[in-house]
This record gives sequence, structure tokens and C-alpha cells, in this order.
Amino acid sequence: METLDAIIIGSGQGGVPLAIDLAKKGKNVALFERSALGGSCINYGCTPSKAFLAAAHAAGRTRQAEKLGIHAQIKVDFPAVMERVRGIRGSFNGGVQKRLDNAGVKVVKAEASFTGERTVTGGGVTFQAPLVVINTGTSPFIPNIPGLAGTPYITNLNFFDLRELPPRTLVVGAGYIGLELGQGLARLGSEVHMIVRGDRVLAQEESDVSEVLAEALKQDGMKLHFHVNVLQVNYADNIFTLTLSNGEELQGEALMITTGRKPNTKALNTQAAGIELDQQGYIKIDNKFQTTCPGVYAIGDVAKQAAFTHVSWEDYRRLKSILNGENRWRDDRVLGYAIYTEPQVGRVGLTLADAKKKGLNARAVTLPITHIARGIEWGHDLGFYRMVVDDDTNKILGATLVGYETAELVHVFLSLMEAGANWQLLEQSVHIHPTYGEGLPSLARLLI
Repeated sequence: METLDAIIIGSGQGGVPLAIDLAKKGKNVALFERSALGGSCINYGCTPSKAFLAAAHAAGRTRQAEKLGIHAQIKVDFPAVMERVRGIRGSFNGGVQKRLDNAGVKVVKAEASFTGERTVTGGGVTFQAPLVVINTGTSPFIPNIPGLAGTPYITNLNFFDLRELPPRTLVVGAGYIGLELGQGLARLGSEVHMIVRGDRVLAQEESDVSEVLAEALKQDGMKLHFHVNVLQVNYADNIFTLTLSNGEELQGEALMITTGRKPNTKALNTQAAGIELDQQGYIKIDNKFQTTCPGVYAIGDVAKQAAFTHVSWEDYRRLKSILNGENRWRDDRVLGYAIYTEPQVGRVGLTLADAKKKGLNARAVTLPITHIARGIEWGHDLGFYRMVVDDDTNKILGATLVGYETAELVHVFLSLMEAGANWQLLEQSVHIHPTYGEGLPSLARLLI
């Protein structure tokens, strides 16, 4: 057994920069990674999915340009699309290895498990250190559907290995991964059916967000099946057949499972280190990211933080500051997120319902995209902007933006909220005409 200064388990967007920073300070650091370096973001999350959607949305926008008087024939070279995606992924992945090597981090390409307090074993080596950081993330949750096991179904883990466009794709689940990849396949030419257990897609968002996205998916030719479960999966002659709870049968050449996430903690043997998990298997942490084992910390979605790269990155910055004795803590920054369907969804802070549950004297205002000049000019008629404010303090509590490139626009609210600004500052701002951003002061003026 070798004694080190620090052990990092997982090479996600929090673990890698932390390992590099510590190593550059002269610390003896080891990083364990059981799969490809770079974690979810680089290998089967942000990087490949957005490269994929760049092609898909280009095709979708071209088709929708008909209402602008533009008629075009679209030929999708799906193998070329996916080759480009994999090329970008490979480039990013190789960059991680170089950064770790240059910093002097010991990289152990093996699954890690605890064999004692702050003692980690994997790949034939055992290390002990006063500091251990877990950044193992999450992976797809696979439901126990009869007949599913052993079939070549797709998850986001292997989606980007596709070589040919499936003529028909069946998507089980209607969260953001299913919506992004499902709409992407539809825009590239696959006949996509989405099986939704409840009554709407993206059920964690407000109902009118779901309504807008459902309409957008339908305009792309997707078939949405609500209030149904999959009772049976059959796979024969390269065809999936799903038996649904309403008695319907659906067939397709591809089946994609997007029914949620589960924490990557099963192989960690956390009990050997006295690290407690919650009922779902996520690592329990305190306000400073420390687990129930002193000296062992957990960051990112394995610790039930929001499953977004920028959250994991900020967890790294927080933990780095905490280890340096600075006053940072979990959830000490305003953090938003986006969903890269078309239209996009940009979200930050509280919804009106959230604010009311907290007992705040809150109200919300909503501005349809069709009331914004740029929306009319560009032919975008799906979406809206919404802001939630506290009537007692005039502070901005949250925003929901649904529309063209709202993942960019939501940063206006992120900055205002981080600064503790009130809504009057936005109302007083003079934004450029004609832009989508011009709609933000117009939104605030609805409060007057």
C-alpha cells in the first residue's frame, strides 16, 4: 500500500481539475477511472449530444424555413454526422489525458473500491490518503421490463456509437435526455415514438413548458403516447416490439431507454470506509461536501447535486476553496440549467409554485414569444418568457425561458440574481431592438 496526499475517484468535470490543481501544488495525487477519461460530459453527455444536435437542429430549422418562403431538399448523411460527433468526443477525451499527464497525476484505469477508511484499491494497487474525493457521477437507470434484458437497446452511453439512422426509434421516457436525442433523431429522419408514463413530457417543469415542447415535437413528426407503460419487450429479426399497457403494440429498429439516472456507488464498497448512502444510493454529504467518513468528500451528481457539468465544475471550485479554509458551501451560488430541444428551455431559480411553497409573497409575469418583434420576424411562435419576483423585496426569484437560444438568454437572470438585483434594474435596461433579449425588459415592465 502506498500513501499519497490525495485520491480522486472519477474523472468527471469536478474530479479532473481538482486532481490537476492539487498535483500542480506538489501533491502526490492518484485518480481512478474505470471507463473513458472525462466522465459523462465529454464521452456521452454534453459534448457528443450537442455536436449531434448541431446537425439535427440544422436539418429541423431548414425544414421549418418553409413558412419563410424557403423550400429546400434535405439529404442527411447520418454516418458523417456521427463520425463528426465521435471525432469531437475523441479530441476532447485525449485532451484530458494530456492535462493529467502534464500535471503529474497518477492515472489508474480501473474500478475503485474502498478497503478501509480513506483507503482505495483498484487495478492491482492500493492507496491511502488523508483526502479522498468521490466524483463518480450517475448512469442510466434501466427499468425491470420483461424481455428487455439482453436486447441491444440504446442509452446515452452507447447512442453515439450508432452508425446508421434507425428507420423507426422507440423512446421510453420523456425527460431531457429522451427529448433531446429523440427530437434529434426525428429531425434527421427517423420515425420516433415516445412512450410517456404520465400525462406530459418533461414532467419536472411547469405544465405550459411541457405543452410547448410537446407541440414542437409533434411538429417534427414525433408520435407521443401518454398514460402508458411498457409491459413487454420482444426482440426478433432486428425489430423491437413493445406491448403497451393500453393494449397497443409498437415496433421499431431501435429502442432507447431514458427513464432516469442512478448513482454510481454500487462498486465503491462505501461501507468499508463508513460512508453512508441514502435510500437511493446517493452519497450523503454535509454542507461542506464531506461524507460521514472524515476526509472523504463527494461532489457532483453522485452526491445528489444537479446532474449538470457546470454544477460539478462549481462543486470543484467550492471544495477547492473549502480545503483552502475559505467560506464556501453547498448551494452558495445561483445555478441554472438548459434543455437543448428546439425550442430550448432556460431555467434558473424558483418557479411561482416553488416560491409559494416556501411561503414567499411572490408573483410571476409571462410574455409570449409572439409578442416579441424578433419572434415574429423570424417565424418563431412557440415559447414564452417568465419571471418570478418577491413582492416584499422586489428581488428576482427565478425565470423560465422557452424559445430560440434561451440557454444563452437565461444568463441575464443568473447574473442579476447572483448580484441580488431587483426586477426594476431589468425594467430600466435598454436592450437592443430587434433582439430576443429585448423581450427581457418588456417582461419586467409587465410588473409595473
